[in-house]
Amino acid sequence: MATIVYGGARFAPLPDETLLDCLLRNEVAAPHSCKSGVCQSCMMRVRKGQVPVASQKGLRDTLRAQGYFLACMCVPEEDLSVSDVDAQGMRVHAQIAAIESLNARVVRVRVRTESTIEHRAGQFVNFVREDGLVRSYSIASVPELDEMLDFHVLHMREGSMSGWLHSSGALGATIQLQGPSGNCFYVPGTPEQPLLLAGTGTGLAPLYGIIRDALHQGHAGPIYLFHGSIEPDSLYLVEELRRLAEENSNTSYHPCVLRGEQAGVVTEPLDAYVFKVLPSLKGFKVYLCGHPDFVKLMQRKTFLAGAGLADIYADAFVTAAAPQTV
Repeated sequence: MATIVYGGARFAPLPDETLLDCLLRNEVAAPHSCKSGVCQSCMMRVRKGQVPVASQKGLRDTLRAQGYFLACMCVPEEDLSVSDVDAQGMRVHAQIAAIESLNARVVRVRVRTESTIEHRAGQFVNFVREDGLVRSYSIASVPELDEMLDFHVLHMREGSMSGWLHSSGALGATIQLQGPSGNCFYVPGTPEQPLLLAGTGTGLAPLYGIIRDALHQGHAGPIYLFHGSIEPDSLYLVEELRRLAEENSNTSYHPCVLRGEQAGVVTEPLDAYVFKVLPSLKGFKVYLCGHPDFVKLMQRKTFLAGAGLADIYADAFVTAAAPQTV
């Protein structure tokens, strides 16, 4: 049976148990958040042994070459000696400069960094609070257009990070940002290609960044933005997005809710509404963000509607089950 050496101690994982779960079972406060290989906050470095290929999926080539891997995706196949990553060079210090209400449960958090983070609108970063709490948020700002990084934060029930970010105590606080990660962002090169952007809830955050980035870079093909929520009051940035569509003839904005009525807002499941407007997606580039169930459903349906697999980009929002710390 494989063993794990970490922090000067030796641990024995159970059959099919990940390295992260093994450490947590032994009451080791290893850094983590989503536990699904998305946020990359559980990244570690192997010092001895070979980690499974699956534990390095999604990491940059340079990180893989240095032995970095994701503990939540690592089921050890041999003895391993591992360590935490060196935070230097992987995290930057930042300050929460502004918090603005977008609706009753969503705020826009603006963050000023001490040094530049190379990123694209639509990627995500990890917020690392001083007490070690880690959560992932998508970037809604555009590097060439915005002075600071913008994030849309939904107040989750019993959410340790989101509750704090919705409070006055967070304003002016210092945090660290780790990242960016994710490949759900606009790539220039096919300016005439039609784009479909569809998301639920704060899945609008990366889409808002992507659509502004695309327009800034001169995208000329039609752009369709669909945003879904439960009720009209849960939508946000409605007037701003309507103005964006009015100012750009190739852009259309389609707000949608499951219940309730409001002028200019369709009451219908978002997936059904998308395909009522766009029955065929042949030749489209697709961006899907928000609730994992919605993203998974739409990945399948957009493919069946004609979009190529290589042209479907997704960012499913995974919620941490409980507060986690480093």
